Amino acid sequence: MTEDTADGEPRRDRSVASLEERLRRLTDGQGRQRRLLDAVVAISADMDTRTVLRHIVTAGTHLIDARHGALGVLGEDGAVVDLITVGAPECDTSGAPAGHPSTRAVLGVPLTVRGTVYGNLCLTGKNDGTPFTDDDEALLTALASAASVSIENARLYERLKYTTEQFQRRMLPDLPDLGPIEVRARYQPASELPRLGGDWYDVLVLPDGVPCVVVGDVTGHDPGVAPVMGQFRYMLHALAHDRGGPPGTVVSKLDDVVGTLDDPPAATLVFGRLEERHPGRYTFHWTNAGHPPPLLIPQEGAVRFLAPPRHGIPVGVDPRLPRPDHEHPLPPGSTLVLFTDGLVERRDQDIDESLRALAAHAGSLATVTPDALCDELLAHHGQVFDDDVAILVVRVPPLPGSRPGPQPRSQSWSPS
Repeated sequence: MTEDTADGEPRRDRSVASLEERLRRLTDGQGRQRRLLDAVVAISADMDTRTVLRHIVTAGTHLIDARHGALGVLGEDGAVVDLITVGAPECDTSGAPAGHPSTRAVLGVPLTVRGTVYGNLCLTGKNDGTPFTDDDEALLTALASAASVSIENARLYERLKYTTEQFQRRMLPDLPDLGPIEVRARYQPASELPRLGGDWYDVLVLPDGVPCVVVGDVTGHDPGVAPVMGQFRYMLHALAHDRGGPPGTVVSKLDDVVGTLDDPPAATLVFGRLEERHPGRYTFHWTNAGHPPPLLIPQEGAVRFLAPPRHGIPVGVDPRLPRPDHEHPLPPGSTLVLFTDGLVERRDQDIDESLRALAAHAGSLATVTPDALCDELLAHHGQVFDDDVAILVVRVPPLPGSRPGPQPRSQSWSPS
């Protein structure tokens, strides 16, 4: 039997009801905690500051089941300098305190980074029509606390990425004036991580007056790679100026020097001379050490990769192997593109397919300026790079009085 209480309700039924209520509150609490953790994971999944801020607004709106959300980023004078919204921007982002107005139709909490108010996160209108509660405020405050860490991490990441990129760029040279030959270059760091890459380009004029060009890539992406890249560049400079000779001979000397180092690094590169053997007529004389082949874009005729069947292995692997030399005429007005593999490597695409796409796109740009060609090649990649990229564009002068011919036809990878 169940014993009746004074109000007539069975005592056992009241105990069961009390237990069910506690279980419901516990379940609700665990559910809110789960949603909070999911929201924290969502806002910490990116390292771009503005993307993180949008994640915060979206996560807060979903967490509290609000109709609208906004995050107002504050400047040094306390004014809103940026506003990110989800739904209609109906929030008071100037810092309205939580619980204002008294109907609790608006809920706002500050975002504090390193003790300074960075902005205000504000929600309006719950989807079920009920007012915001103290539990909602506590939950949004917890999210804001975690969000502050994500904002700071994103800011530190962007600062590191900027510093890394500037360090890399300062190790690359200013291009000399080669008179009638135009040279332009670009360096683009990898998109996802602030990694110090080993890609470089260089242009130098040897004592015999012949311009030389080089594009290379030191293997690896740890902090020691960029200084090694600098060593390769300076050693190649010194060897080319000291004794000269064919490109294959110069790179063989570089191989010998690198082989004397403890734990010798490896690098791929193309090193070549722009030889004017007859007035206004240039020949590219080069060697390839395991690097993507140069792309030749004539004013007329087929675009082609300069990829002879015989080429060398990367520098630093085996100095005993020969370094073949190659020659190919550069038709007047033609353009030579040297690049590192970051321009054509995609995780979801075969390398030969990427090279064909590069040739087709570059061929359609035969008449644009070298600066525009560099920019278009980078833009065609979608501005997303799995690896850093170096591009060096060389354009030899057209014959006097000549006009640009028909657009070149693209051609897939083929031997020269």
